[in-house]
Amino acid sequence: MPPPQPPIPPGPTLRHGPYEDAQALFSGTLFVAMALMLFNQAGLLIGGTAGVAFLLHYVTDISFGKLFFAANLPFYWFAWARMGREFTIKTFICVALLSVLTELFPHVMQVSYINPLFASLLGGLLLGTGCLFLARHRSSLGGATIVSLYLQNRYGMRAGKVQLVIDCTVLLLALAVVPLERVFYSVLAAVVMGVFLWMSHRPGRYVGH
Repeated sequence: MPPPQPPIPPGPTLRHGPYEDAQALFSGTLFVAMALMLFNQAGLLIGGTAGVAFLLHYVTDISFGKLFFAANLPFYWFAWARMGREFTIKTFICVALLSVLTELFPHVMQVSYINPLFASLLGGLLLGTGCLFLARHRSSLGGATIVSLYLQNRYGMRAGKVQLVIDCTVLLLALAVVPLERVFYSVLAAVVMGVFLWMSHRPGRYVGH
């Protein structure tokens, strides 16, 4: 039996060019917009500031895009102070782009029916993949994602675990206004997303600037 091989030392930090950043930020935000479209069609919710925006959308009928953009405004100061100018600017761009895409999607794509279980599984994976794209290019979609990425960078806490706790807390609060079945499928989607990020976005595993 051959002797065990020593661990491979980490390589140099990856340097992303502007075109790499642009395609990653657009693709990640598009994935998240698709997930939100599926959730809206299936009547599901999402956690974090997006979840708060969804709840307000159901209660007030104000469009999700406008509410989501407004809900993220208080978090930009935290991002600027703790995560830096580049991260904050990219996050602002992605939040604005997601707000535009969620307004645009009903005019370019419609789904007549989707099973809520399938929507929660597919939507959770799309959310996790989109947020992973953004995190690896030093960006986010604001709110809870900023907090989870900061805690991972500063204290080594896994971003997926933090995101999962925050999302599930917000979703459980929705029990006051949303039927139990819809909350269950929404929590399932949050678990899928959180576990995906937990496994895929580890400290030191992939670092890009």
